[in-house]
Amino acid sequence: MQRESLFDWDPENYERARPAYPSALFDDLWAYLDDGQRGQPAVVEVGPGTGQATRALLERGAQVTAVELGPRLAAFLAQKFGAQPALSVVNAAFERAPLPDGAWDLVFSATAYHWIEAEARTAKPYALLKADGVFAVVDTIQVRDESDRGYFERSQPLYARYWPDQTTYHPGPDPETVEPPIAVELRASELFDDVRLWRYRWDQRYDVDAYLALVRSYSNTYELEPAKRERFLRDLREFVEAEEGSSVLRPLVITLVAGRRRDTSGD
Repeated sequence: MQRESLFDWDPENYERARPAYPSALFDDLWAYLDDGQRGQPAVVEVGPGTGQATRALLERGAQVTAVELGPRLAAFLAQKFGAQPALSVVNAAFERAPLPDGAWDLVFSATAYHWIEAEARTAKPYALLKADGVFAVVDTIQVRDESDRGYFERSQPLYARYWPDQTTYHPGPDPETVEPPIAVELRASELFDDVRLWRYRWDQRYDVDAYLALVRSYSNTYELEPAKRERFLRDLREFVEAEEGSSVLRPLVITLVAGRRRDTSGD
């Protein structure tokens, strides 16, 4: 399946299902950016979806160029923020988007950067950023915690009926030590200095309808044939109502990883 088709077919559900991010995350990112005295930073946002993070960037005075691969999502985003002169939307793959090198204060992505091709993941932001510019990636990570009452492990027989050849459950990492892969990549790349990691506990409780909308927005759900997808969601509703009652809790940690473009001219 084409990467752009995974999330692009139903922007309205994506908008309903996906939550925003902790305001403390943007406070910390802006404090990190302000070390470079940037009043209205020029930002490339990678994979904005329907703008769950875009609004926070705009509210903090950023001039945002949002690079969105899906044409329906790009159109939805442009319409949602149509009155915002500080936002422009580019419908393209980030790896091949026509963006000027050396022109940006911040390259930012929230819960989307794992889709970017490996050879571009650090090299492309490095090329785009001004001297001392910042590359920052947000990840949403489900963690191991007793607060979910084992729901996700108990639901795996249902998932196995629809994805018999895939392991769809992996025990989450410890919330106190979770580290996303991008942190390792930035440190290993030798392209970024002052790499920092922030963690924010961000548990989400969903009523049954909201949880079904969230699961509908996942890429593996999209990949099911439509009739099979609806059967899965119907069976999942029955399971949740029987096992959990009125809601499902997802124990989550949001991570922010940021690094400054390193001057490699003397290397």
